[in-house]
Amino acid sequence: MVLVGLGSNQGESTDIVVAAIHALESFAMPNSLRCSELFRTSPVNCPPDSGDFVNAAVTFEAIDGLQPEALLRELKRIERDFGRAEKYERNAPRELDLDLLLFDQQTRQSEEFTLPHPRAVDRLFVLKPAAQLIPDAIWPGLDKSIARLLDELETDEEVYALEERPPFCVAVA
Repeated sequence: MVLVGLGSNQGESTDIVVAAIHALESFAMPNSLRCSELFRTSPVNCPPDSGDFVNAAVTFEAIDGLQPEALLRELKRIERDFGRAEKYERNAPRELDLDLLLFDQQTRQSEEFTLPHPRAVDRLFVLKPAAQLIPDAIWPGLDKSIARLLDELETDEEVYALEERPPFCVAVA
């Protein structure tokens, strides 16, 4: 099970996030992609005057043979396809941000990336959509479910549902 966080606060953010969700379908086993509602979220650790974000999360079963490193490269390519510069300031406004949050229970610690995502559990804009999808999933290294991490999170972030799941997304029962 793969968990990817999506965000945008430049351009037509809702349309960008929905289009990016479509782009992620190519890495998912057939009929396995699930997506959260879209959320309007306050910027976290961003430059002054940064606009609100549209955030969501998707989960899916990875296609056979897909490894986290290859998926991360593809996520970065999709970001560039949507106009994100290859070199960018962390937390600056952006057309699209795709974060590989979880890839099964795998862990990585390299110059390229850290898995699970090292700051995800401290962010309401990540945990709230993730909890809609896989609340009982255990976060590697913390031995806590996503629902528990969400319940224990103390934050002043503002996160509220923008609209229902995009119509093509399969809702989680």
